[in-house]
Amino acid sequence: MANKFILTLMMASLLTCVEANQKKHKKKSVLKQAVVEIQPAPPPPVIPGVPAAIAASLRIDTQAEQALIMDYNTGKVLFEKNADVPMYPSSMTKIMTAYMAFDKMKRGQVQPTTPVLISEKAWRTGGSRMFLNVNTQATIDELLHGVIIQSGNDASVALAEGLSGSEEIFAAEMTQKAHEFGCMQTTFKNASGLPDPDHKTTARDLATIAYRVIHDYPEHYPLFAKTSYTYGGITQPNRHPLLDKNIGCDGLKTGMTDLGGYGVVSSIATTDPNGNTSRYIMIVNGCRTSNIRATESMKLANWAQKAFTSVPLAKKGVSIQNAPVYGGAENMVPVSVSKDAYVTVPTIMKDQIKYEIKFDDSVQAPIAQGQTLGKFLITAPMYEQPLEFDLIADKPVEQAGIFKKIWRSITHIFGGK
Repeated sequence: MANKFILTLMMASLLTCVEANQKKHKKKSVLKQAVVEIQPAPPPPVIPGVPAAIAASLRIDTQAEQALIMDYNTGKVLFEKNADVPMYPSSMTKIMTAYMAFDKMKRGQVQPTTPVLISEKAWRTGGSRMFLNVNTQATIDELLHGVIIQSGNDASVALAEGLSGSEEIFAAEMTQKAHEFGCMQTTFKNASGLPDPDHKTTARDLATIAYRVIHDYPEHYPLFAKTSYTYGGITQPNRHPLLDKNIGCDGLKTGMTDLGGYGVVSSIATTDPNGNTSRYIMIVNGCRTSNIRATESMKLANWAQKAFTSVPLAKKGVSIQNAPVYGGAENMVPVSVSKDAYVTVPTIMKDQIKYEIKFDDSVQAPIAQGQTLGKFLITAPMYEQPLEFDLIADKPVEQAGIFKKIWRSITHIFGGK
């Protein structure tokens, strides 16, 4: 009897515990559900400056955590997702590493053939490697190939030491240069992109850095398009997923770390039958796998090339109109834009582009070749303010002599009657 009573109590106690656990689990589930429900949804990707109806027809999304597409000719951002959110650039850091080398070569501080002694620190650096040997020498040019094509972390450290004495000093110089570009959310702690909690940038800043490489050093930029490089008998391929896709990709750099995920910076250029080149700079980062990185990059590249059109309205060095000249040996002087005047708009809106030529109020002789005489203004969808390009004189115009001035005065007087 006593045993039966004890068994009954034990069963009752067990049922009570089960019910309590079920209630506790249900309470946690409800709480968890409530927390999920109040979390804000991530902001959708946007196409800045495009009217809502057209933006809806152009809408695209991406699995990348951060993404940005920028038109090279105008600097206009065509697509962005979390573009100002701090992110880990991983080996995409090496774009800036290469820029610093190009810059120091331009200043004459080093030459492509300058030898660099490989330190033990560089030799021991982990991750992707160029396979440098300690206490051997490699030239600046060889190290640049190893950094850009092979993504060698050892090459990055060796290059930093060869250019600045130490990687720490070099990283500080990288950060300073980025800030000079206006990339104020960028801090570099090393030359390779290996994980460091303070080593960060944004998609927007990274696009600016890529732009500066292409714009400032066109003589070195083709290095980013090379598909392989052999050093020490070891051939390694360029890991950029778009270089062999026949879409005009000619750089720049991949990256991958556990903190940053898979990322890639791409530059894609196309040339129309008239020789006009359009170029997009694209950032993709935070992808879960290399396959996702490749497919998302391809998807966004195809979208940009179809959705947008880069229209050339005036070419540098090609006269577009004559400006009236007062007091000159000639009455008119031909003018052209100081740089190619492009505008990039959604393809379905390209018929809405307008331009205007405005000369200065009084163009007085003498005039020097290259002197600014007015503005070439472009008004187009997506641009809140007109795009401005300087109009410059294509040739010099001397001041008129005294007899020519007298003759003009006479003809003006009698011509006016």
